[in-house]
Amino acid sequence: MPKKEKTVKPVLRKNAKTAKAKAAKGKAPRPDAVEKAQLISSVVAYQGPLFRVMHDKLIEPGGKKSERDVIRHNGSVVILALDNSKSKKDPWVVIERQYRHAANQFLWELPAGKLDAGEEALTGAQRELEEETGYRAKKWKPLVEYYASPGFLGESMKVFVAEGLMAGDAHPEDDEDIEFRLVRLSEVIKMIDRGAILDGKTLTSVLLYARRLAKKRKK
Repeated sequence: MPKKEKTVKPVLRKNAKTAKAKAAKGKAPRPDAVEKAQLISSVVAYQGPLFRVMHDKLIEPGGKKSERDVIRHNGSVVILALDNSKSKKDPWVVIERQYRHAANQFLWELPAGKLDAGEEALTGAQRELEEETGYRAKKWKPLVEYYASPGFLGESMKVFVAEGLMAGDAHPEDDEDIEFRLVRLSEVIKMIDRGAILDGKTLTSVLLYARRLAKKRKK
């Protein structure tokens, strides 16, 4: 037995090193190199006002047959609304507090909402910001697009940075009870560090923006 251990261990180390070397030399995959699954059948298991659940039978790109239950959704938009009129290094961020039944608690979040069928992402973002907070913005630019839980949720979330804020009257939907305020970016990051912000879209958007802002300062 000891002899077998001595023989096997160096081989495992060598393979690991080889794999690391290959990974380091390999090129990053191109964004347009998308492999698609072959869909055999897709059946609506549940249809609700916000989303539908599909039961799909498919052949994955690697050739494996599979069955998946997937939540299909029109997609959502997230708005990182900033007032940087007095400080571009530490702008004010519009954040909201509302009760989320799925999380069974109140959460601090960035303004966000679902897209209507066929609605352009930027149009939806502008609509959601004004509905939830009353703010409109002079300048809009995309920050990132991501999938929050792609194991079963097909919802794409597109994040926009909104600057040049102009205050107005909010008109949230009937089922929305939203409290919002402006908080310094540095303070929002402190809230994240101490675990006061648990919402994924807010964590993703704020930390990515803060990282890019820090890179700009170094240039």
